[in-house]
Amino acid sequence: MLKEKLTFKEEIPVNVLVTNIREYPVHFHDDLEIAYVLAGTVKLKGGYNTYTLKQGDIFIMNDRELHGYYSTGEDNIVMLMQLDISYFSRYYNDFSNCLFATHMNREDSESLEIQRNLLARIVMEMQRQEYKYEDKVIEHAHNLISCLMSDFRYSITEGGRVGRLHRITDFMYENYARKLTLGEIAKREHLSIFYLSHAIKESTGINFQELLNFIRVEESEKLLLGTNKKIGAISRECGFSALRYYIKHFEKWFDMPPGEYRKRYTIKAGSREIPADHDKCSPIEVEEAIKRQSKGIYFEYISEGRYEPEIIDIDIAECMAGKRQNGWFPEELFENDVMKAAARPFNLFKSLNESVIFSNRNCMVSASANSPSGISNLSVLLYNCDDDFFEQVSGQVGKEGFIEKLRAYDNEAEIIVRCKGISGEFKVVRYRMTKQNMISASDEWAKPSGTLNKRQALLNSWNSLPNIEVGEVMVSETLNLRVRLRGPSAELILIDRK
Repeated sequence: MLKEKLTFKEEIPVNVLVTNIREYPVHFHDDLEIAYVLAGTVKLKGGYNTYTLKQGDIFIMNDRELHGYYSTGEDNIVMLMQLDISYFSRYYNDFSNCLFATHMNREDSESLEIQRNLLARIVMEMQRQEYKYEDKVIEHAHNLISCLMSDFRYSITEGGRVGRLHRITDFMYENYARKLTLGEIAKREHLSIFYLSHAIKESTGINFQELLNFIRVEESEKLLLGTNKKIGAISRECGFSALRYYIKHFEKWFDMPPGEYRKRYTIKAGSREIPADHDKCSPIEVEEAIKRQSKGIYFEYISEGRYEPEIIDIDIAECMAGKRQNGWFPEELFENDVMKAAARPFNLFKSLNESVIFSNRNCMVSASANSPSGISNLSVLLYNCDDDFFEQVSGQVGKEGFIEKLRAYDNEAEIIVRCKGISGEFKVVRYRMTKQNMISASDEWAKPSGTLNKRQALLNSWNSLPNIEVGEVMVSETLNLRVRLRGPSAELILIDRK
């Protein structure tokens, strides 16, 4: 039973483990964890409560919530997915202060089915690890978080309650060995004892005294496994007034007395690793389990890179009602003759003849209906061009000069488009024109016929072809679209209700 230190790869703020669990003793960590049972059953101990999760069940552990997993006697396949709170807090201002619960009697909930679908997509992307899979995992994670915040947020902490809880637990870890009272901490935090007691119980699932005893027992493990001190001395050193209380609380968390635990796990004293007992599932086992749970999953891959995001929030109802002031999209720029090749996505967007409901410097959104309730199609157009580039290419530049501007412009962008007010299952088609596409298409157009040899002409023709991807997404209230563009590039996204 330890505080587990989670690590995430630099390029992906999501961890996924799919495994057959026999025992994963009680522990906690600073990030969000979602357990999704793909096959069989597993016991989950959360605080002093024990749940039996069956195939299809989802359970979420908030940061610093105590939890452990145990076998019920039958084989199981459990997906454990962890989300890096510090990373996703860049996109959701109050994410680090939210508490979530999916362990409710909502087997038929559409939102739970959306969660299952998104979790299945994430695990399959992680398993296959095809080219640039990281970006698709992050996009699915954004949609998963939107679902959680829309339908499973049971407490929005006010006044930084989660941050306060972290401060309180840190103080308890620093002072667990002495007599520590709820009144002392309430005075430090300028809170009433009643309010503080309720907040600790709501956030951790156990009361103050139980949390303090947990910390004392958890810290005692270092001495139990790392020294030859007698158990009675360890009990006193960790703040217990009597040995029997230490043994009682130790058994509550470890399901065995401290002496037996020392004999069994002394070999692990130097590593401070959680003595978890589980077998990682093979890719074939994972895919078979996913197929039983979620059929017809499509796999999508988008471009590399990681940059500070531009977040575009679009409330569809407000946009359609004209309550939002739209920005300026440089439509006249594409009338310039030298922009002929780069204008392809824009011309395709305009050819749809839909009503534009939103625009800014880099983005236009159109819909095929006049009211939010009637929307079955959305179209999103994105260009990666800043003001300097617009100014340069809008001037008097010839064909060769324009191609030089294309080559020189190398700015990168990560754009999150969040469309609020849309739910359901949608087909998503992405038409992506990269920097190389634009250069090759412009070069092909700029050079007089016959000046290129056949081989170069063929390469230019190939390189000018945009990339088209087709996929599906299930949405609860907010559709998240994640686009990463490098240099002068564009993406046209068509979203159609299935």
